[in-house]
Amino acid sequence: MQTIRLTKEFKFEMAHALKGYDGLCKNIHGHSYELLVTVIGVPISDRTSTKLGMVMDFGDLKKIVRNCIVDEFDHALVLNRESVNDFGSLDAEFFGRTILVDYQPTSENMIIDFVYRLKNQLPENLKLHHLLLRETVTSYAEWFASDNE
Repeated sequence: MQTIRLTKEFKFEMAHALKGYDGLCKNIHGHSYELLVTVIGVPISDRTSTKLGMVMDFGDLKKIVRNCIVDEFDHALVLNRESVNDFGSLDAEFFGRTILVDYQPTSENMIIDFVYRLKNQLPENLKLHHLLLRETVTSYAEWFASDNE
């Protein structure tokens, strides 16, 4: 009865294009993403710890997520590596930060990528419980650890 879920929200801007898609999203376009990261654990009971009573310091969670995800993807163009030729030269001066991934950069695939990026960065006493990646005000993808065990 002492297990607690802790959630931190992040916001970042990102552009992408979906290779072979049969709608407008085949073109380069951007979104204001919101990422919610939920970890689960037991509050620290060691009275000598500076983190007494915390499952995890929100600041520590912020550092991990920013380092693994936000700092890399914010204001970047994300493209499936196979679509590079579809857009001609990806001139860094014009396109800026470009990330080539080995998957179609949908919210669903990006959230799976984010899970892998985060899982090994968390302290051993915590588990990644849930991620929510909001692509628009009305659309989001979710990942739950319990669905993937």
